[in-house]
Amino acid sequence: QVQLVESGGGSVQAGGSLRLSCAASGYSFNCITWFRQAPGKEREGVAGIYDGGGRTYYADSVKGRFTISQDNAKNTVYLHINSLKPEDTAMYYCAAKLGDCWRWLQSKFVDYWGQGTQVTVSS
Repeated sequence: QVQLVESGGGSVQAGGSLRLSCAASGYSFNCITWFRQAPGKEREGVAGIYDGGGRTYYADSVKGRFTISQDNAKNTVYLHINSLKPEDTAMYYCAAKLGDCWRWLQSKFVDYWGQGTQVTVSS
């Protein structure tokens, strides 16, 4: 059974850092994107790994503050978030596609979603 499980969210003050984890089971993914969705807003892809795991994507809103990385031995993808801002407050989801992808994984092509982990940033 293929499953994605996120962890690492929490409540932090602006300027703080978090590391979100997405542990996969049942399959080794090379095509993964972290999405976030704030109340009343559309879901946004913020960081992704694609092209055999060799390339990364970042939304303009997070460039320079978010870093996505992958530990193949643990079958886990991480999202390192620095310099958190109140506007980063959202539910964060990891999502993956079977096989590979040659551009970052957008929501319409996702095969599996995690349950989400909440990030709340106070000013």
